[in-house]
Amino acid sequence: MTELAPKSIPEGTQEKPRRIPIGNYIAYALVLSLLALLGWGLVKVNSAQVDSGLAPDFTLTSFKGETLTLSDLRGQVVIINFWASWCPPCRDEAPYLEATWRKYKDQGVVFIGVDYADTESKALAYIEEFDITYFNGPDIGTRISQDYNMQGVPETFYVAKNGELRGVKIGPLFPPELDQKIDELLAESYP
Repeated sequence: MTELAPKSIPEGTQEKPRRIPIGNYIAYALVLSLLALLGWGLVKVNSAQVDSGLAPDFTLTSFKGETLTLSDLRGQVVIINFWASWCPPCRDEAPYLEATWRKYKDQGVVFIGVDYADTESKALAYIEEFDITYFNGPDIGTRISQDYNMQGVPETFYVAKNGELRGVKIGPLFPPELDQKIDELLAESYP
């Protein structure tokens, strides 16, 4: 029987422990990050848009520094319009929104414009261009649009006098659809 002799290591050298290159750790971290991002995106895409139930409450500061809280407006019909100056369909609906606001403002209707992902200077130029007089403010950090699971601009949410959502319009509004919706909401009675 032959015995195997242990391998001899030349004097002065030591067997080095095997190391995993740092690049492998970075690759693993990137893959895990991408998977997490993909998962978050799928959850977000599959989130149902808010269009019924109690409207998510928010406080918005206008471009003039005034504040408004949605829940303080109970007893009035509220129209919440998400818009941006860079959005062509928003420009299409802007004159109709303003005209409808002027028609209903003394009938217990409040319009709120929520400026989405815009610069203040361009938003103010847009407001001036279309002579918009209803309450408008920027959605800082997109908190409000996230609460409403907004899909894009323009989007308009309808809030009844009792604070419940009565639907959403994705895309620009054209006459007479907003008038019809406001008339429906004004006609609602509550026990």
